[in-house]
Amino acid sequence: MTETLPILYVPAPILRQKAKPVAAADQVRDLADRMLATMYKAPGVGLAAPQVGVGLRLVVLDCGPKDAPAPMVLVNPELVAASEELAVREEGCLSLPGQFADVTRPYRVRVRYLALDGSKQEVEGEGLLSACLQHEIDHLDGKLFVDYLSILKRNMLLRRLAKDLKAKARDD
Repeated sequence: MTETLPILYVPAPILRQKAKPVAAADQVRDLADRMLATMYKAPGVGLAAPQVGVGLRLVVLDCGPKDAPAPMVLVNPELVAASEELAVREEGCLSLPGQFADVTRPYRVRVRYLALDGSKQEVEGEGLLSACLQHEIDHLDGKLFVDYLSILKRNMLLRRLAKDLKAKARDD
């Protein structure tokens, strides 16, 4: 069984920092495996390296059905195209447990990245995959889904998160 990693919660400073490019894709294989194990255990559909305290441009995700896992590892992912058509989806985040809000993003995107073997790849996604790709790449740039909300909604959500985390710490 692959060892999992602790997930950092807001307001951890690394969640607001721009992650550094990975120098050699094959050097993050173990980290990617641990991130996938962490994501599945949480459970979630995506996880970026800064969420586990590593300031590298590495993302894992799996937007496939529960009965047919389709894990993806994206090293140094970059958004290269986005549709003008927008979509609203409810988003949550493992770094903001229990908090959800509707976020408007491009409906379809194309992302270029390196696979763990160093090969250049592209993935095109729409719907959940599109939202997940954008959400995780945002993490690499120090941006959170709450940044797309009005100040009022964002502050409400962050206050609720702080209260929930304080209560959880008391219970532990």
